[in-house]
Amino acid sequence: MSVVALVLAAGRGERLGSPLPKAFVPVAGLPLLLHTLAALARVREIDCVVPVVAAADRARFEALAPALARIPKLAPAVTGGAERQDSMQAGLASLGGDVTLVAVHDAARPFVRARDVARVIAAAREVGAALLAVPVIDTIKRVRGGRVVETPERSECWAAQTPQAFRIDVLREALAKAISAGVRATDDVQLVERLGLPVAVVEGHPGNIKITRPEDFAPAQARLAEIAESEETAI
Repeated sequence: MSVVALVLAAGRGERLGSPLPKAFVPVAGLPLLLHTLAALARVREIDCVVPVVAAADRARFEALAPALARIPKLAPAVTGGAERQDSMQAGLASLGGDVTLVAVHDAARPFVRARDVARVIAAAREVGAALLAVPVIDTIKRVRGGRVVETPERSECWAAQTPQAFRIDVLREALAKAISAGVRATDDVQLVERLGLPVAVVEGHPGNIKITRPEDFAPAQARLAEIAESEETAI
């Protein structure tokens, strides 16, 4: 059974306000994408890690060859598309027939824990689809036109994370039907939800943050520097 991680890194990261695409912004001395690729490569249950980058960033990615060579399990990069769903589709199309399970991960989540990735992969293998998520702390309001529409029951609200893992046949069917219907999803499990298939929720860790805004970088810098120092000490 072959398990592949698709790391989606084709987004531009407009909210970051950086001249560089978010995945290539330096954090603790290395582009953010490299930290995320290395984190997934350390997961024993993952056999191969596939980066998905924008066409405009291919040369920038290839310039990282010396650092990329130090990451195990890394496959050649795939060219992504304009939106997340396009990049996921391109990543799926690149996979061989031996792949049975796919974990789709955001390039901007470098702090995912190996044990959580293993748990979501196990759940997807059993159920067909699964995601990491954490219970929300705040009360959530649904808002339309600047007015509150409803207040969902907080105990039923979870914040989605990645990776989101799927048996490959389930994800391919969900993607094909979404494309046929002209549906665009903001995350991958939405496509499976449309089929009426079950999606398992695996409780993740609050530290598995998505680096999105300028203020996210200072704490991320500190955390990644600590991780690098601890790994050097262990060696």
